[in-house]
Amino acid sequence: MPLLKKIVSTLGSLVLTLFGLSVLTFFIGRVMPTDPVLAAVGDNAPQSVVDRVRLEMGLDQPLYIQFGHYLNQLLHGDLGKSILTSNPVTTDIARFFPATMELATAAIIIAALVGIPLGVWAAVRQSTWVDQTIRVVCLAGHSLPVFVLALLSLLVFYAVLGIAPGPGRQDIIWQDMVPQVTGFLTIDSLLASETDAFWDALAHMAQPVLILAYFSMAYITRMTRTFMLNALSGEFVITARAKGLSSRRVIWRHAFPTVAVQLVTVLALTYAGLLEGAVVTENVFSWPGLGQYLTTSLMNADMNPVVGATLLVGTVYVLLNLLADLLYRLWDPRVK
Repeated sequence: MPLLKKIVSTLGSLVLTLFGLSVLTFFIGRVMPTDPVLAAVGDNAPQSVVDRVRLEMGLDQPLYIQFGHYLNQLLHGDLGKSILTSNPVTTDIARFFPATMELATAAIIIAALVGIPLGVWAAVRQSTWVDQTIRVVCLAGHSLPVFVLALLSLLVFYAVLGIAPGPGRQDIIWQDMVPQVTGFLTIDSLLASETDAFWDALAHMAQPVLILAYFSMAYITRMTRTFMLNALSGEFVITARAKGLSSRRVIWRHAFPTVAVQLVTVLALTYAGLLEGAVVTENVFSWPGLGQYLTTSLMNADMNPVVGATLLVGTVYVLLNLLADLLYRLWDPRVK
C-alpha cells in the first residue's frame, strides 16, 4: 500500500506539472508582442484577409475557449502547423529533435566519463595543486559563455588552422545520402555501411559536442567533488582505512558507491539541460537541431513551433527528473 500510494502521488504530481507546463506554453504563445496572423499573411495583407485568417485560427474567440481547443489538440498529439515550413509541428520536431539528441547524448557521455573521475581525484587530493587546477578548469567552464567558446573554436580550428570542418551537420556531398532510421546521423551512416559519411558526421560533431561536454563536465566535476568530500569524511571510510584496506579500494569500493546514487540525479538533470541549452551552440555551428528550429521560428513570429518545442523540452525535463527520482529510490534503500 505505501508503494501504491507513492506511485499514485508521483503520477498525480507528473500530471499537474505537465498541465502547468501546458498552461505556461499556451500563454507564452498569446502574450508575445508579435501577431501570429500578420506573421502568416504579411503586414500588407488586406483587412478582410486578416479577419478571415484570424477566424480560421480561432484567435477571435475568448482565451478560455482557445485554451480548451489547445488542450484538445495536445491530447490528440496536434501541435499545430508551422508557417515557415507548412508542415505539422510534430513532423518538424521529429525531424529536428534527433540532431539535438545526438549532440546532447554524445556530450553527456564524454562529460560523465571525464567529469566523474576528475571530481573523485580532486576530492582525494583536496587542497593540493591537483585540486586547485581542476577547480580552476571547472570555474572557467562555468564562467565562459558557450557562444564565446563556440566562436573561438570555429575561429581557431576551422578558419585559422583548417583542421576542423565548417558549420553544419555534414558536407554537402553527403546531404540526403544516408537513409534516416534513428535520426542519429552517425548511427544511420553505420547502418547504411557508409563509413566515409560516418567519419564526416563525426568530424562535424566534434566541436559542438566537446564544447557542450566541457560546459557539462565542469558542473559534474564540482558536484562529484562535493559528494566525495562528504563521503570520505564518513565514519565508514575511516573504519575501512583503519582495517588497512588500500586507498583504491576505499575510494572505489566504499566511498564512491555512496555518491553514485546522487550522481544519477545530477546526470539526468544535466542531460535535460543539454537538450534545452544547445540553442546557442546549434546556431553558431548551423546545426539543424531543435535549437536552430526554435530560434528561426521565434525570429519569424512562427509561434506554433516555439510553443511546441518549449512544451517538448519541458516535458523531457520533467520526465528525466521523474526517472532520476525513481532510480534514486530503487538504488538507495535508505530512501523510502
